[in-house]
Amino acid sequence: MDIGASAKLELVDKICYLGDMLSVDGDADPAVEARIGIGWNKLRQLVPLLTNKDVSFIMRGRLYSSCAQSSILHGSETWLARKENVVALQREEMRMVRWMCGTKLKDRFRSRELRERQGIDDIALVLQQNRLRLYGHVLRKEDDFWVKKCMEYEVEGPRPRGRPKRTWSEVVREDCQARKLNKEDAMDHCKWRKMIRMGMSG
Repeated sequence: MDIGASAKLELVDKICYLGDMLSVDGDADPAVEARIGIGWNKLRQLVPLLTNKDVSFIMRGRLYSSCAQSSILHGSETWLARKENVVALQREEMRMVRWMCGTKLKDRFRSRELRERQGIDDIALVLQQNRLRLYGHVLRKEDDFWVKKCMEYEVEGPRPRGRPKRTWSEVVREDCQARKLNKEDAMDHCKWRKMIRMGMSG
């Protein structure tokens, strides 16, 4: 399509692309906010099942994980998630979990206890697993694979003033340190998948 010289293009701070919100500064705030809203919509669609006393807590947890949690974390593999984003995800998830369990915050049930009751993995762990899954997939590609080149590319030129933002690669390196993983582990697909699943309820 030929765009004429008189055409006006709108300048925006964020845009929705393939279901994920992209922001001009690269932060995950818009994406997290949008996906949380979508997760609540998915959960409301399941109200007839989640409020049915004949449906076990484990089955409710499976419905949540496969429908709501997966919707919340759509596209999360590439998020540059900050600690504040992870806390927001965990807070909203526990609101959903307490709702499914029929408990309130004042009931003083521990979050871990409620998740175990429904067999739900902490959303922070699933987010980390998603990043590591993508990271391992890219590492196994040939060196001339364009995504691998982008991941290893370093932008030249002076950095802006102030503390530099963490990059996605730095976040993944921290994930690897937390799971005691290295690049060599990623070459074995089965081993990598098993190692990034460690700490999950399965």
